[in-house]
Amino acid sequence: MTIGVPTEQLPGEHRVALVPASIAALKKAGFDVLVERGAGERAGFPDAAYIGKGAQIADSRADVFGADVIVQVRVGDLPSMRRGQVAIGMADPLGSPEIARELASRGVTAFALELIPRITRAQSMDVLSSMATISGYKAVLLAASTLPRMFPLLTTAAGTVTPAHVFIVGVGVAGLQAIATARKLGAVVEAYDVRPAVKEQVQSVGAKFVELPLDTGQAEDTGGYAKAQDESFYQRQRDMLARVVAANDVVITTAVVPGKKAPILVTADMVRGMAPGSVVVDLAAERGGNCELTRADQVVVEKGVTILGPTNLPSTVPYHASQMYAKNMTTFLLHLTKDGAVTVDTSDEITRDTLIAQGGEVVSSKVRQALGLPELVAS
Repeated sequence: MTIGVPTEQLPGEHRVALVPASIAALKKAGFDVLVERGAGERAGFPDAAYIGKGAQIADSRADVFGADVIVQVRVGDLPSMRRGQVAIGMADPLGSPEIARELASRGVTAFALELIPRITRAQSMDVLSSMATISGYKAVLLAASTLPRMFPLLTTAAGTVTPAHVFIVGVGVAGLQAIATARKLGAVVEAYDVRPAVKEQVQSVGAKFVELPLDTGQAEDTGGYAKAQDESFYQRQRDMLARVVAANDVVITTAVVPGKKAPILVTADMVRGMAPGSVVVDLAAERGGNCELTRADQVVVEKGVTILGPTNLPSTVPYHASQMYAKNMTTFLLHLTKDGAVTVDTSDEITRDTLIAQGGEVVSSKVRQALGLPELVAS
């Protein structure tokens, strides 16, 4: 079988689905790899590096889409796909389920890597965690470069520089990496999450955990993700967070519920209560934002406070983002491979959970629910 690696077409997307270091393991498993000319250049991986590892370079995009398996960072260019082909990548299956419907209509067997289950043996395939690590790191650097003060405590001949105070809202992978990065830069860090179980994780990376007197017994689903709450819960939460937000120089929000609009946790009034020069970095901007004033991929200034709403921070660090994504992709591909071919074994939890389209049907129950389709009846 042949694996095709096309150039990503989404504006601002600089990552690539496979890097040269991925090729050897795939060839050993029986695959040939065909890379579109220049696919890795924006991430720092020239064509010569792929050739040196045994991949072939295709001059035309049509040649790449003739491959048996198409791997992408963001599943796209759907009209180029054909019946019987396998497509693997991030497809936003719960936020944009119509993509799964179109893939099914074209007879493509499609896997969405966002649906990798959070189980131990799937950790090396977890693209959401890999990319969230980069987002959390880069969010702090953005805040530090925007804030009109330094992060660390400094004692100098010109006097003492007090440390910046940073507040992280949402302590998943991105939040933990943001805490660690802000601490390394010397900031005083606080963090809050609706899931009280993360308190020890927050403290382990050197931050203070902010505890609010709220009933959070049903805040986490079986997959380890935060569950959406009702509006009255979010209102009580906002009332209690206002004081904490006002006391910090930087607020970084990361709270996202898969397939849902991001909850508003930082209101316009809370922003106006922050000191001029303060910064909000909203990592939930792609889902509408945790801050009421966030605008996706725009810089908003309100009463001297800067609100940043980046939607694709991993693409701003494309070399290592591609390296990590390619590791996840390669491990997933090898998981599907048997006797040199991709096989679909739905008795396996990883395969079953990530499979969104097969045999002309949308087969994922979560995606079917998002599309308003009835459950499939097992034959």
